[in-house]
Amino acid sequence: MPDIKQSKILIVATDGFEESELTVPQAKLSEAGATVHVAAPTSRQLKDAIRGWDKTDWGKSVAVDQDLEGVNPDDYDALVLPGGQINPDKLRLEPKALEIIKSFLTSGKVVAAICHAPWLLIETGAVKGRKLTSFGSIRTDVTNAGGHWVDEPVVTDGGIITSRKPDDLDAFCAKIIEEVKEGRHEPRSLAA
Repeated sequence: MPDIKQSKILIVATDGFEESELTVPQAKLSEAGATVHVAAPTSRQLKDAIRGWDKTDWGKSVAVDQDLEGVNPDDYDALVLPGGQINPDKLRLEPKALEIIKSFLTSGKVVAAICHAPWLLIETGAVKGRKLTSFGSIRTDVTNAGGHWVDEPVVTDGGIITSRKPDDLDAFCAKIIEEVKEGRHEPRSLAA
C-alpha cells in the first residue's frame, strides 16, 4: 500500500479557478506529506502564478511550479482538478491539459475533480457509465455525457473522485488521501 508521504500530486489549473478548491487541497495534501505541484497552460498571461476566483470576484494568486508542456504524468500518483466556472471552461480548450488528464485516466491513477471540473472529465470521455457528482448546474452535462449523477458530497468510481462545491472540500481531500494510499486502479477506457 503506497504511503501518502511518498506520493506526488499534480494540480492542473489556470486563471479563474475557484480559490478554495485549489488552495485547500494543496494545503491538506501537503500537510499529509505529499509533494504537490501546480501546473498551468503556457498560454496564460502570468508565467509564474495563476489568479483565483473567490466566490464573486478575483481572489489570490497561486504560484505555478511548471507549464503543462513540461508535465510528465508518469512522475505523479494523482491529479486534482479544481473547479470554478472559468478555470475548467478554459482548460477544456487546452489540448495539453486534456492529454495530461487522459494519461492519468488511462493509467488508472487517481483523478479528483470538484465543482465544474467534471466538464474536463466529460471532454476526455471519462464520464460514460460512471457514477459521479458535480456542481448542480452541470448535472445535465454529466447525464448527457452518459454519467450517473448523484447529489452527494464526494463520489468515487474506480479511482475517479468527484465533489460538488467548496463545502465538500474536507470530504474531497480525505477521499484523495485514501485513494492515493490504495494505489492504482484498473486502467480506464475513454469514450470516443
